[in-house]
Amino acid sequence: MSATPAEQDRPELQKIIQDVVGPGFVGIQMRVNDERGEWVGSAGVRELGSPEKPPTDGHFRIGSSTKTFTATVVLQLVAEGRLGLEDPVADHLPGFGLDRRITVRMLLQHTSGIFNFTGEYHEDGTVVPGITWAGREWVESRFRTYRPEELVELSLSRPARFEPGADWSYANTNYVLARLLVEKVTGHSLAEEMRRSVLGPLGLTGTVVPTTGPELPEPHAHAYYRYEEDGEERTVDVTRQNPSWISSGGDMVSTTRDLHVFLSALLGGRLLPAPLLAEMCAPHPKAGYGLGVFVQETAPGGGTVITHNGGIGGYAALMYGTPDGSRTLTASLTYVDDAGQSLAGEFQEVTRRLVGEVFGSGEGAAAEPAR
Repeated sequence: MSATPAEQDRPELQKIIQDVVGPGFVGIQMRVNDERGEWVGSAGVRELGSPEKPPTDGHFRIGSSTKTFTATVVLQLVAEGRLGLEDPVADHLPGFGLDRRITVRMLLQHTSGIFNFTGEYHEDGTVVPGITWAGREWVESRFRTYRPEELVELSLSRPARFEPGADWSYANTNYVLARLLVEKVTGHSLAEEMRRSVLGPLGLTGTVVPTTGPELPEPHAHAYYRYEEDGEERTVDVTRQNPSWISSGGDMVSTTRDLHVFLSALLGGRLLPAPLLAEMCAPHPKAGYGLGVFVQETAPGGGTVITHNGGIGGYAALMYGTPDGSRTLTASLTYVDDAGQSLAGEFQEVTRRLVGEVFGSGEGAAAEPAR
């Protein structure tokens, strides 16, 4: 097959994504917008057993990149004076018995200390399990519906990881509470509010907040999960799955185009007033996490990137931009997932190479797992 003009213009980008595909990684689609214009490419296959390449305008699950969208909606409500970053969350959501020291800011920055309903992973390697989100059990129950309230209640039934504001720890529960906060303050579902304040104004027609719906709009590439059964390895197509288990911490569907438009508009100041955008991009010293975004310094010569990647059930999303939004990299990888996250190391290498090529010389971050 002959190369497209875009591939001929940026052969170094096409080579990197071509190198990605192999054992475990099924396909990739990527979009780069910078001073040289827009480049779009794909590699690998759309579906196992098919020679067709992944669509460059395909829909995919964006996992924890959802958090940046959710945080943006919350901050828009702050801009409108309907919420305050230092408001006790319990004042708005009195029914859960939340610690009154937990503020809206703490939810968005993962400093609340609330137990993560997808499990707590400690530095010494110990794990305190939460709901089932991996392995054969998840595959067989992947159409189950979880209510956001039951995810919060599960978290609050477990001991807090630390006192509110005393530390930093990534917890999907924070963003489920952010969803409930938006819904309480506005009287609308998060999906409705997001369409009103983000998706509609930006024309993000390829972005969906599915809540419980298992389908992906066409076109899309397929995702897979493998596990052992009776000593044999099984690989299952998990493209269709109910994402309510992760709720607003990672349930959205988008495209590389829409992620580019969203991130460039956000960082370019079109969605939030400058003071709130500055708050969003002010990183916590422990993890470089702002309010719904990671702020990363690349290696010498690379500068700063604003990012929030995501991974969920065989899909990974990459979303990187310069602080002014003038240069972005957005991508989706489809892969054969497993309980051991065996491709994590390879994924870090992929992101390192891509970020280094697009933004200078730099280390990329692995996808934030939706766990």
